[in-house]
Amino acid sequence: MDLFLIRHGIARDRALCSSDAERPLTSTGKKRTQKVAQRLADCGARFDLILTSPLLRAKQTADILLAAGLSQAVEVFTPLAPMGDLQLWVNWNQVYTYHSVALVGHQPDLGLWAEQLIWAHAPEKLIVKKAGVIGLKVGDRGSPIGSSELFLLTAPKWFL
Repeated sequence: MDLFLIRHGIARDRALCSSDAERPLTSTGKKRTQKVAQRLADCGARFDLILTSPLLRAKQTADILLAAGLSQAVEVFTPLAPMGDLQLWVNWNQVYTYHSVALVGHQPDLGLWAEQLIWAHAPEKLIVKKAGVIGLKVGDRGSPIGSSELFLLTAPKWFL
């Protein structure tokens, strides 16, 4: 399976919001995310499903990906919230069979999840910029922990 880890776009400053969960994307964040989504579409990326963090900025990012025609389905996946548990996604992945899935979430979690999927540990070196993308090939059998292959790691500026 192709697994795309996509960080939410630029969000409103924390100090301007009553709750972190309700921080929306800024207009710049929306525009940049739309450009990244369009470039992914132009490159032929398509997702059978987009799973998103329940936080507003991630859901808005997922909606932008959906509007760009990258998928026909978005579902909220609570483990993608900050401090989420990768093992819950691994368990989910063992039940469902998809060719391509996008996970929309947060840093440092997405970087840590990618490191665990690739190397089985997290040295905390992979950083996903806002609206950045990591692409992994995840095997169809057994645990993907430590056996996935990195094929894409890019900041949004390379898509713009």
